[in-house]
Amino acid sequence: MSTETIHPVILSGGSGSRLWPLSRAGYPKQFLNLGDNENTMLQATAMRVSGEAFSNPVMVCNEEHRFIVAEQLRLAGIEPSQIVLEPVGRNTAPAVAIAALSLLEQNEDAVMLVMPSDHVIRNQSAFLAAVEKAAQAAKSGKLVTFGIEPTAPETGYGYIQKGATLPEVDGAHQVARFVEKPDSDTASAYLESGEYYWNSGIFVFTAKNYLEELKGHHPEMLSACEKALKLSKQDLNFCRLDHDAFMASPSDSIDYAVMEKTANAAVVPVDMQWSDLGAWSALWDIEEKDEFGNGVHGDVLLHNTRNSYVHADHALVAVSGVDDVIVVATDDAVLVVNRNNAQDVKQVVERLKADGRYEHNLHTTVHRPWGNYQGIDNGDRYQVKRITVKPGEKLSLQMHHHRAEHWIVVSGTAVVTSGDKTFMLRENESTYIPIGETHRLENPGKVPLHLIEVQSGSYLGEDDIVRFEDGYGRISS
Repeated sequence: MSTETIHPVILSGGSGSRLWPLSRAGYPKQFLNLGDNENTMLQATAMRVSGEAFSNPVMVCNEEHRFIVAEQLRLAGIEPSQIVLEPVGRNTAPAVAIAALSLLEQNEDAVMLVMPSDHVIRNQSAFLAAVEKAAQAAKSGKLVTFGIEPTAPETGYGYIQKGATLPEVDGAHQVARFVEKPDSDTASAYLESGEYYWNSGIFVFTAKNYLEELKGHHPEMLSACEKALKLSKQDLNFCRLDHDAFMASPSDSIDYAVMEKTANAAVVPVDMQWSDLGAWSALWDIEEKDEFGNGVHGDVLLHNTRNSYVHADHALVAVSGVDDVIVVATDDAVLVVNRNNAQDVKQVVERLKADGRYEHNLHTTVHRPWGNYQGIDNGDRYQVKRITVKPGEKLSLQMHHHRAEHWIVVSGTAVVTSGDKTFMLRENESTYIPIGETHRLENPGKVPLHLIEVQSGSYLGEDDIVRFEDGYGRISS
């Protein structure tokens, strides 16, 4: 690698709806262990660019995921240079513009490596070699994308046709054209020609060149991003962009806003065992398979089944007498889909949204900056949760207008504030918080606090929380 530092920019704004029910809007695929037995996709992405050749990464995510991003990076031992919060989604072009503007304040020659947080790359050495080539081309004024050498006539990816070789960088080419997702016959022709590559969505360019291109093609987008960053506020370790200014930015991808319009687009072809895990069929592609072509995860029993992927998240899943299926079972939903129609899962998620169901958004386990809670049971005027509070953390000082709460400590030690009293609860001890009582839960210990919460009342929604004090910058509406 070159001795000059490259600045990674990791985008974490996607919802991964095609990997439902494992991926959901409140906890999408980049926060899951997919394609890696030890790390989440976000962690693996950040660790991929953690060597001496790279500076600390700039993270861009939405406000809802800010504490998940921060915690996953902490667990991976990654210190981000900045975590930028988007108040609304505006696709990738504005997100990268914000990162470029921020980097330009530090270094007018900053070279950016823009990466989605939810891709799998299994050949690290090939990836690093491609980054080095792309950085050389970027310094000569090119805006570079990685072209993945295709292994099949894939219709789910956009394609890049390579042009003439760049004289200044061996192994890099000018981009002849970008092509939308083709039909099967066209994709086969692309594969046979040897001139086309899958569009990876990974880019390398200087912050200065990207902003100049954006100014030429979308000046209104650049203006909105400049204002959003100028009016931003620091909130704990987060850079919170101005809502109204960022909302005014047009929504567009890097591809459409810049790469397809610039005269300086270049492509570095690379075979780095890449996948964007855009659907369950892609996970089947990279999964280690048995003698019948099946990939499995979890407690799975197969009989007379071929070329299928079965994911059991909590309990035994048995599949018999079917081929080419995807079966994914979580603790609150089961998906069964033909492997060749895996892209259709997105339509299932849209139906869940239209029907007002929660399953498109949240798992039964919901992550919070202080820990998490898991829904165990609910019914008319009651709800039962399992709550875990991390060592040294505490919930906000709060009250509820419509519900009372019973807390039973299962393990660990709790400090409870209830009204004007503060007291300690230990294993098998309990307390009751009446409706309207100001209260707080803390874990003063060095091990996680586990307790059972039983809620009762006329309304049990999560929006019935009035916060008076909070250590995480959350403000009650």
